[in-house]
Amino acid sequence: MNRKASISRKTKETEISIHFDLDGSGKGDISTGIPFFDHMLTAFTVHGFFDLQINAKGDLDVDYHHTIEDIGLVFGQVLSKILETKKRIVRFGDSCVPMDESLSRVTIDLSNRPYLVYNFPENIKVKGQFDTYLVKEFFQAFCVNGAFNLHINSYYGVNEHHVLESIFKAFGRALYMATRVDEKISGVLSSKGSL
Repeated sequence: MNRKASISRKTKETEISIHFDLDGSGKGDISTGIPFFDHMLTAFTVHGFFDLQINAKGDLDVDYHHTIEDIGLVFGQVLSKILETKKRIVRFGDSCVPMDESLSRVTIDLSNRPYLVYNFPENIKVKGQFDTYLVKEFFQAFCVNGAFNLHINSYYGVNEHHVLESIFKAFGRALYMATRVDEKISGVLSSKGSL
């Protein structure tokens, strides 16, 4: 079963190329021009046992928003292309991951019903160049274009880096679970017979 795909997209604001292999080994070659975001995507890749290549160029002199959101958009399209029929996959995934003082839980339903629930500790404030709200923009674009239901609940934390890293690791593990093939499933896992 070939469960990998590539998509490239170019606009006046960004130029993005993504290759994603659901059945990889945790290898990443990620260059977004935003080192902290590269680090988060690497954590996702390693803990999801995926192989991920991202080459992105954007108008970072304006801000990081266009680049991060567009990476989510293209990434969602890649996942949707790989899981076009969603046949024989488990469909649901859930993972709770600690990172020092922080704890986050991510739950996924690959349902063709895009929706994002995003709960982030209110005590975490923006520090430095990387605004934490951009992570929500990334996941919003990802789940809408990937057509899946995504619940991100970061319960608590003090360190912004730890909180975000626990989210990305949990997302990798949850997506890994949801995309596994189960021999018991002959079509799609739905009482309606379709998603």
